[in-house]
Order: sequence, then structure tokens, then C-alpha cells
Amino acid sequence: MGRYIGPKTKIARKFGESIFGTDKSLDKKNYPPGQHGLARKRKKVSEYGTQLAEKQKAKAIYGVQEKQFRKTFEEAARIGGITGENLVKLLECRLDNVVYRLGIAPTRAAARQLVSHRHITVNSNVVNIASYSLKPGDTVGVREKSKSLEAIQDSLGGNRRSRFAWLEWDGAQMTGKFLQNPDRADIPENINEQLIVELYSK
Repeated sequence: MGRYIGPKTKIARKFGESIFGTDKSLDKKNYPPGQHGLARKRKKVSEYGTQLAEKQKAKAIYGVQEKQFRKTFEEAARIGGITGENLVKLLECRLDNVVYRLGIAPTRAAARQLVSHRHITVNSNVVNIASYSLKPGDTVGVREKSKSLEAIQDSLGGNRRSRFAWLEWDGAQMTGKFLQNPDRADIPENINEQLIVELYSK
């Protein structure tokens, strides 16, 4: 199955929360999409259904498909420590996510497009793999000939960009530094990763 490119509000309504940021449409229709949306909201969800929904929500937030998500989970289980926290940390280390966090792109989907179209560099080398995993000390920048792109200028000129303890941004050079792997407590995404661990443990 290919990547979903339909309305983001439809996905947000499915999970009952604004997983892609402020959504006025969700405020008006805070129930699942479709003809039986309100009925589905009242229906009791099984334990498996709750775990599956949490995994689907995490995949939707980070724009990762099943095969890659499973691969990331297996890596999280391998490196030791708390598997669920490792999973979220690894997702945060993805290049497309860091481009989004730095404010170079307004959404993760837009960040993925910038990466795949070769507008982004890592340590001064062009990298076009959105899932590229950054390591502490890596520098993420905008390719010289891409710095004047309207989409990038608009995103950097907005007020969406937030400060994160594990990132450092140099506006003059249009580069960001990945200082360290983030702590789970500092990652703002509303994901109950333990439910995902339980799902994969079945």
C-alpha cells in the first residue's frame, strides 16, 4: 500500500486529536470520519484495537510506512534500554523529522520532499534519504543553491519553529546542529509507546 496523500484532517479525526498541528475542522467534527463516525466513537475498542491504533498514530505522525516502522522497532529493541522510548527517539533522529523540527519545512511531508529533491545537506554532503539517521554532532543545512527557495524562506520566516534542547539553529548560515539524542520527556508527541511494544510482543 502506498503512502497516504489525502486530507490530513481525516487522519486526525480517526485518532481524535490534532496529530498534525492546529486543525479547525477537527474542532467542529471531533469524531471518526465516515457515515458511521459517531457510532464508532461510542463503540468499545478491544485491547488489540487500542494497541493497533497507537501504532497507526505513530506511523501517521512521522510519515513512516509499516516495513520501515517495523525495522525501526527491531533496532529499538536491539540497542538495549526501554524499547518504547528508544523507538520514539529513533524516529526523532530521522533526517526528515529534524528538517521539520528546525523549521526548514512546515510539515514532515514537506521536509521529506525537500530531502528527496536534494535540497538538504548533512555535514555539507547532499543526502536524499529521508530515513537517514542523524548522530550527535551532525550538521543539517540547506544546499547553497536552494537557500532562496520560496517554500524554505516562507517556512523559516514563520513562527512555527520551536526550540528543542537537542537542536541548535544558525539562521545566518541556514544550518542546524544535531547536538544529542533527545530524551523522551523532551519529545512533545502524544504517543503511548508502551502500547506499541505490547502489540509487537504478541
